[in-house]
Amino acid sequence: MIFISILTLIVAKALPVLNTNISSVHFYRTTSIVFIITGFITINSLYLETIGTGIGIYSGLFHVTQITQFIETFFYLIVGLVLIGWPQIITKVNKVKYYLTDKYSTDYSLIILFSSLGSSLLIASYDLISLYLSIELQSFGLYVLATLYRNSESSTKSGLKYFLLGSLSSAIILLGSGIVYSYTGTTNFESIYLLNSINDLNTEYFLQGLTLGLILIFIGFLFKIAAAPLHNWSPDVYDGTPTIVTMYLTILPKIAIFTFLLEISTQLSIKPILNSIPLNFSNNSSNEITNGIEGVSQMLNIFRDIKFISYGAYGEAYNTFLVESSIYKLLLITSICSLIIGSVLGLAQVKIKRLLAYSTISHIGFILLALLINTEQSIDSFLFYILQYTITNLNLFLIILALTYTHNINSYQLLNLNNKSLLINNNLPLFLPLVSGTIKDSSFGFPNLNGPEKSKSSFAEIISYKYKDLSYILQLKHLFFTNPLLSLCLCICLFSMAGIPPLIGFFSKQFVLYAALQNGFYLTSILAIIVSVISASYYLKIVKLLISENENETDTESENESTELLGLENSFNGENKEVIGLTNVHSFIISTLTLILLLFFIKPSLILNSTQLLSLSLFYT
Repeated sequence: MIFISILTLIVAKALPVLNTNISSVHFYRTTSIVFIITGFITINSLYLETIGTGIGIYSGLFHVTQITQFIETFFYLIVGLVLIGWPQIITKVNKVKYYLTDKYSTDYSLIILFSSLGSSLLIASYDLISLYLSIELQSFGLYVLATLYRNSESSTKSGLKYFLLGSLSSAIILLGSGIVYSYTGTTNFESIYLLNSINDLNTEYFLQGLTLGLILIFIGFLFKIAAAPLHNWSPDVYDGTPTIVTMYLTILPKIAIFTFLLEISTQLSIKPILNSIPLNFSNNSSNEITNGIEGVSQMLNIFRDIKFISYGAYGEAYNTFLVESSIYKLLLITSICSLIIGSVLGLAQVKIKRLLAYSTISHIGFILLALLINTEQSIDSFLFYILQYTITNLNLFLIILALTYTHNINSYQLLNLNNKSLLINNNLPLFLPLVSGTIKDSSFGFPNLNGPEKSKSSFAEIISYKYKDLSYILQLKHLFFTNPLLSLCLCICLFSMAGIPPLIGFFSKQFVLYAALQNGFYLTSILAIIVSVISASYYLKIVKLLISENENETDTESENESTELLGLENSFNGENKEVIGLTNVHSFIISTLTLILLLFFIKPSLILNSTQLLSLSLFYT
């Protein structure tokens, strides 16, 4: 259905007859409805009896399981909600309202469809060929999204950086896939898993190549999800791209990649050692051990302090050491680095999207910690953490967009930042409640300043050209007194991300830490608790700014500055008016997601039972 929708929208955009008669609002609304309907259609596949053990499709290129279908359903619904965040311009002509969007909305919808198709294919990939094609289809869409605002210098710079570093990570994945194929002679994951489980100690050369290839594949995917220490690109890219694009980059590509990493990790059986294999073998026990265990004993003695165990017989310990333990150590190092870097470096950020980038890195550390433990309980916490991370971040970005699209952001305060002058040094306020003029294409982001209407609406066009996203944390200062509802929702999201009870973010961290403690990860759990406290400080700093009062201004001065701004708007006010409005659907989604974050503890069984059943299906089907 996604592919058919892509072809249909391309035809609608290409044909002049349809392109002139279809509003830009229809494009993103239609795309949103397509994703929501596709999500409900995907639910029907969960009722298939054979879905428990998995169904191979397209000659084994893809493998459909309960987890892949559940994640795809959740993915489609979230994409549909992301599209709601696009700004809607309410144009009033002769007392008649027209709903439009800017000229980039149609391109945004099509690119979202392409990238989401790649993510959907990546979730069910079961072959190195389908894996690489899917990740590239997803990535190409993301590169274009990052440079969607072509006239923006920061967007172009971020998109170029994202393209170069994303291409590097794709090259690493392709190199790893080539090495795996050269050593195994196959690209199918089922065959690779089977070769990895062979109990033959004479396959050292083969296992070394397989291990190297899989490690490179994991490194490439860790690079794409911005896990530390491969994270340097994400703060710059997230900060430079528009918020509507950052929301998609931060949430949705990571869902598909984490699902793929879950498939690989569980099939390779990455587990920590619980001292099931003795490091020193006595003469009596050597008779009960399969041939070649002496070599395993020597290798395990070298790494006495680094303990790993296989889920199978003693003869499989050799394979576990070469393949599973290497990936296990990679995930452990990446998880610890993400926890530390994401929490500590976030303290020094003054821009809100850079802070959220480091916050994402910290959350990735928790998700990877749950992934590497690889037990029924940890996979349950892994899936639950992804769900709550997606819901919380989606709600947070929707709130930021709502603050951007409305004028309740203290316009007079922004005037003060520019020395109370709109035109000094070409500095304009970042948010204005009214955009007047006759901009025919409604391109509030980058209008044509050379058009025939320049003399009539030059001020409006300049305002439109200088329209920017919410950038600095200080712009949220004393926002609670001008927009208490959105501020309260923002505080709830921040408290949830900090892990404060009884919000849903607290339970996700609790489940991960409990699974870690149950499996002997005591030092890592202590570290995770410490960094959670550190990261909570910069969340609370935002909350403090929201509720702080402006001590330098009196009420009279604030009122005078608001009146001054209104007078400037009215002086350029013509017959036609354009207001960037917050839609009712946008407001409803924010309210619903906020209630989910706040009231999860009252009825948690629906989500918890779903994630628990999915985790059990990995180990018992």
